[in-house]
Amino acid sequence: MLLSVIVPLGPDETELGRLAADLLLLPIDSEILLVCCPQSAALQQPQLPPGLQRRVNLRWLEAPAGRACQLNVGACAARGQHLWFVHADSGLTPWVVSELLAAINQRPDALHFFRLAFAPDGVGPMAINALGANWRSGWLGVPFGDQGFCLSKTLFIRLGGYDESVAYGEDHLLLWRARRAGIALNFCRALITTSARKYRNRGWGVLTLSYQWLWLRQALPQLWAWLQGR
Repeated sequence: MLLSVIVPLGPDETELGRLAADLLLLPIDSEILLVCCPQSAALQQPQLPPGLQRRVNLRWLEAPAGRACQLNVGACAARGQHLWFVHADSGLTPWVVSELLAAINQRPDALHFFRLAFAPDGVGPMAINALGANWRSGWLGVPFGDQGFCLSKTLFIRLGGYDESVAYGEDHLLLWRARRAGIALNFCRALITTSARKYRNRGWGVLTLSYQWLWLRQALPQLWAWLQGR
């Protein structure tokens, strides 16, 4: 089996939305792991499209609350050679899937991720946020988890998985460990979509500044450690 897709479902995620249909774009032999926490137990298989319910390789798992823990539980249970971590509020396209499969075949030892776009469910100039995220990814080599990290299970185990001790930024920390380990990064051209509803709920300016502050707070020590190790 080439690919295991791992989708964590948080306490406030009671449905997959667009992603439920988009997962049907995957090759039929792909594995899909939906990882719930106890608080998201209301999410049940009947809410999935019939085509997805019939997938032989669809499995439901339960893990303690916390995205890092859920991702690690999914990765541990995965049978595929490569792990693709996809957020529940993401949107995929045939281009995303085909480019990822080609990238895995061409560069099996890289960490793959995608350009980011925001769904039209937020407020404010979200195009600026997308531009900033893609600039940070392309020029600084620092993508975030909503850009669809994919790497081999062997590399994931070598990196020690996601850090369950942190309150946020487990994807960011995995990325820095990959860089320090010399793992190549592959920035795929296809666009993966993510929801912008948090910006609507908390305010565009407040959330944008908050994310930038948290990112810098976590990035600077990692950057210093990376530079010392070069």
